[in-house]
Amino acid sequence: MPEPRVASFPAIRGALKFYQVASIITGVMLLLLVTEMVLKYTPIHLELFLGGSGGPLWFADVVETADGLESTGDGFNVSQGILVAHGWFYVVYLFACFRMWSMMRWPFVRFILLALGGVIPLLSFFMETRVARDVKAYLAQREAAEPTATPAPTTTEGAR
Repeated sequence: MPEPRVASFPAIRGALKFYQVASIITGVMLLLLVTEMVLKYTPIHLELFLGGSGGPLWFADVVETADGLESTGDGFNVSQGILVAHGWFYVVYLFACFRMWSMMRWPFVRFILLALGGVIPLLSFFMETRVARDVKAYLAQREAAEPTATPAPTTTEGAR
């Protein structure tokens, strides 16, 4: 695969910063989602609510019915909010992964590994660290290997 052009290095640095932020947000949201799922789908059977009859922030029981699990709480369902927020942040994270992958011209397998960071708990944190280290080292190595640009000839006052 061809290597990235030196002229694209500022854009790559911006894409890296965007990827790092998206990776951390997605990782935190995924950890919150896993916590929410453990609370709801294990014998604990609880969901977190904001407002409603239980107060400002409270847990409501989840009961099993013929139609499946149903919450007994009222107010804003924070558990569902976490689910939706993680889904949308994952889309942003995938965009950040695609942008980083395409600018660095990595193999497709690396894109799949980056994308898995948003669905495997804790992987996004490890991937963010590794990608940042690899990209920064690559850019520094390529910039050091580039010959310094020769200055453009200056015009003399008499040559107008």
